[in-house]
Amino acid sequence: MKRHRHKKEGMKSTGDRSLWTVSFVYRGLLFSLIILGIVLIAGTIYGVFFHSSPADHVQITVSQKSGQSRQGQTFTGIGRIRVSTSGSQRGMVIILVTFNYYPEDRAFSEELALRVKDFRKIIEDYFGAFSTVELQKKSEGSIKTDLLSRFNAILRLGQIEALFFSDFMIVG
Repeated sequence: MKRHRHKKEGMKSTGDRSLWTVSFVYRGLLFSLIILGIVLIAGTIYGVFFHSSPADHVQITVSQKSGQSRQGQTFTGIGRIRVSTSGSQRGMVIILVTFNYYPEDRAFSEELALRVKDFRKIIEDYFGAFSTVELQKKSEGSIKTDLLSRFNAILRLGQIEALFFSDFMIVG
């Protein structure tokens, strides 16, 4: 009987060791989780209060009539577009359309991002409908007005105030 008791006592000590090992692992994991949480919170605080905005985004201050100012940014998501013109002598239009928007209006900003393909299609359809000669006769202002009205016709949550052409070449 002594041996039998001895075996049971040996099992208890082995069980105590595995319990201690598991407890040690859990404590280590808990400590790591706490450290990770502190690092995330500190990084967030640093990013919000001490990090400057990226240089890629151009910020423009627009004064309103009420005397307040809002931070505007230039929407460049449409990108540079190359469109073939119609007519017997085909040419090409190369254009980069931009406009100002206010990122604090999140709903409108999201709509703009979702409408990029639509904007590109409007530009392609517009310039593709004219010959090179017809486009050269049109003023840049009338082209901007036409495109602006077509852009605003598909927008539901806001309106674009003005369009800007960074690149605008008619190659014929």
